[in-house]
Amino acid sequence: MKEDSDKLMRVGELAKAVGKTVRAMHLYEELGLLEPRSRSEGGFRMYGPEAIDRIHWIVKLQAIGFTLAEIQGFVKDFQDAGSGREATSRVRALFTEKQAQIREQITQLQVIENDLNEAVAYLDSCQTCTDDYAPSACGACDHHGHQKDEVPPLFAGLSSKRKAREGEDKDFDVPVTVLYREGNN
Repeated sequence: MKEDSDKLMRVGELAKAVGKTVRAMHLYEELGLLEPRSRSEGGFRMYGPEAIDRIHWIVKLQAIGFTLAEIQGFVKDFQDAGSGREATSRVRALFTEKQAQIREQITQLQVIENDLNEAVAYLDSCQTCTDDYAPSACGACDHHGHQKDEVPPLFAGLSSKRKAREGEDKDFDVPVTVLYREGNN
């Protein structure tokens, strides 16, 4: 009697175990990333528990930023290498390149995070502003410690003044309440 850990699964059971579709399992197999351990008498693909680990590995590589085609390529390169040393050197080079790309993405995300922090801090003080001003006034606000034309870039794009047809700036800083006629409130 075999242990439960060595129990073979059909493709549907495997897909369910890893939270993927049967089509994804077939795609992984077509790409050479997943191999059934055997086939049942009825011709069904049968997978061992190692297939779960393999799929988790594929998912992790995709999360890192590798495409399925890239994974397929370096698996093939690894398997076709003349020696273990050559195979690991190829994979190391790919991982090092991906590591550099991720570091660049982290740097870009840190810049974006700083921009967001600056915008949120600016907008926090807007929460105490009166409702008398129109949204267009926010682009040149000098209330609550704000300085005109010192709007954080992420908010400036949203709140920038519209140009008049002739290309002139029209600056209207009029409370909304002044725009209503008395008696029509």
